[in-house]
Amino acid sequence: MELLTERSARVAAARKLTRRSGRDAAGLFLAEGRQAVVEALADADGVREVFATEAAARAHADLLAGTAVPVRLVTEKAAAGLSETVTPQGLVAVCALRDVPASAFTTQPPRLAVALAELADPGNAGTVLRTADACGAGAVVFGAGSADPYGGKAVRASAGSLFHVDVVRGAPLLPLIAAVQQAGGTVLAADGGGEVALDEAARDARLTGPVLWLFGNEARGVPAELAAAADARVRIPMRGRAESLNLAAAAAICLYTTQLAQR
Repeated sequence: MELLTERSARVAAARKLTRRSGRDAAGLFLAEGRQAVVEALADADGVREVFATEAAARAHADLLAGTAVPVRLVTEKAAAGLSETVTPQGLVAVCALRDVPASAFTTQPPRLAVALAELADPGNAGTVLRTADACGAGAVVFGAGSADPYGGKAVRASAGSLFHVDVVRGAPLLPLIAAVQQAGGTVLAADGGGEVALDEAARDARLTGPVLWLFGNEARGVPAELAAAADARVRIPMRGRAESLNLAAAAAICLYTTQLAQR
């Protein structure tokens, strides 16, 4: 089989997906590495093709031999052009965007969901997706101004969890909060200065669900108007001297505590 180079039309089209504008225009994104490709191929209807170097094709022969998705062999240079990492893995799937409308879950909210308000770091975006998946969340909403969950860094950080939960992008969060509340859900805003401690929220049954957690920007937190619309602002009690927690760490604590409360 002839190797596709960085100049081939297929590779050039796929390379455009490393930019958000290209992803949105094509309705596609790239998932790099074995774990991401395994999860993508579990729903093969959402995968258009897989690019692999000769070395990667040999290393992952068990995975690629069992799929009906077209596998294109590419040069190392072509694979590098599809990667946003310093050391490309040589295995990339072209996948359909997995967005769902907010209305898909606001009328009947899942027991646990997450909304991200102006979250900036794609690594945090992917980590929150992974944590939400681990804690059984049904959906993660990326509000306007948040990092794109389909960017390379976010996809890698999600470790395949992007394919396990519903993803909503660009939904206005104020109407979404109101819709969840109207449907009987509780909306909690994570806030280091919140009036309710997380352990208190667990004791007084605020976490039993359905619960929508709001997490904000890494530096500024949840915007004031969204925090005011929530049912409560919740802080994580800290016994040590740390001023604050990394956003992804705070999300993990809040979601895990909620998962325990909902058992």
